[in-house]
Amino acid sequence: MTEPQPPQPVYQTPDWETPSHPPRASLLDRIKEWPLRKNAPLFVRTPSDGTQHAPAKEVAAGRAPPAQSPPTRSPLQRRLDAILPPHRTYLGGRSRRFLLLSVAALVLVLVLALAIGLGVGLSHNKKNSTKNLPLPSNHGVFTGDLTYYGPGLGACGVTSSGQDSIVSVSHITFDAAGANRGSGGNPNANPLCGRKIRIQRDYKEDGGAGNRSVDVTVVDRCTGCQPADLDVSISVFTQLAPEDRGRVLVSWAWLE
Repeated sequence: MTEPQPPQPVYQTPDWETPSHPPRASLLDRIKEWPLRKNAPLFVRTPSDGTQHAPAKEVAAGRAPPAQSPPTRSPLQRRLDAILPPHRTYLGGRSRRFLLLSVAALVLVLVLALAIGLGVGLSHNKKNSTKNLPLPSNHGVFTGDLTYYGPGLGACGVTSSGQDSIVSVSHITFDAAGANRGSGGNPNANPLCGRKIRIQRDYKEDGGAGNRSVDVTVVDRCTGCQPADLDVSISVFTQLAPEDRGRVLVSWAWLE
């Protein structure tokens, strides 16, 4: 009688030797992926920071997100980040963006306030300068230098001679009066044209007898005169001072 033989041992393949195969895609899935696989690049560029990305074919097939390159920071942005780090909070928990917007708004308000202040200041100075000019509206007695010249056709459109009792007022006063009354740039229409002025001087300074005064008519504009200076004909000047003096100090006022 034959003794039963023991069973032959069966070799079991360890798990680590068992080859694993990914599930095979269906024909329909491969057809859908073909255009993506055909146009996909062979490699996905790896950034310098060492971040790993999915293979190009998986990106093209839609199974992995595409690699995002980090944005390039300009030198100005890097300097701003060093001064005001974006991850910190400011002004009691506010973001850096809120801080920058607040600073920009403050600068804009200051610029507008400065512009308005300059405008008001210039307007105020202009009014004060006009107020201080020896215009007919400023009642009072003014003091200035008196000189003489050879008259002719004046700015008021009147032709005069050295024997006429005429006066040429300062261009500063003459132009200010025209601007205030809207003469339109026409000197003939200046409101000072034809106005009367009384000039007075103590003639005793030159050996004469007491004060002297002469009434004159505005016919011209003196470009070399200060606001309160007057330039008259030779006949008017010699009534107030000797001709050889050439320049004397006088007081004068507008006549109504």
